[in-house]
Amino acid sequence: MKKLAVTLILAMTALSAAAQQPPTPDAQIAAMKKLDYMAGKWVGEGWMQMGPQRSTFRGSETIQRKLDGTALLVEGAFFGKKPGSDVEVPVHTTLAVISYDPKGQKYDFATWLATGTSGDHVLTLTDKGWWWDLTTPGGKVKYTMTLTEAGEWLEIGEWSSDGAQWRKFFEMKLKKE
Repeated sequence: MKKLAVTLILAMTALSAAAQQPPTPDAQIAAMKKLDYMAGKWVGEGWMQMGPQRSTFRGSETIQRKLDGTALLVEGAFFGKKPGSDVEVPVHTTLAVISYDPKGQKYDFATWLATGTSGDHVLTLTDKGWWWDLTTPGGKVKYTMTLTEAGEWLEIGEWSSDGAQWRKFFEMKLKKE
């Protein structure tokens, strides 16, 4: 009888421990593998135009796999010259985390800028890249990244006040080192 009681207690303890184990992140890792091509350092240049004057920049996006492949850490550092100066200053400094939510079946894209702006967005995969958008007080902004035939990261940013007509205000082209 004592052996039976001990066996039952051990079995219940094992079941209890198994029930407390977190689920394995297999679905997250499988989904994130679709973005494996992004890992590494990408360097290049681009431009942005928020008002009448277009400014150019150069820099990099450094992307690392984190948490056993369940997330990507994206760090962007871009520099440009102030008008009338040869001194380069930071013009676009970013940090982001991309992860996959298996319950919602979507990619989460959490972003932070050096300006203090941050947001939580949905990253939508396409055949050749991805896109994400955000709503602003004056309309909508959409960023689209395409992996070109040459293996370049081509990203454009567009703004629309009505969701029908879009104006490009940002473009960058990066090559993987």
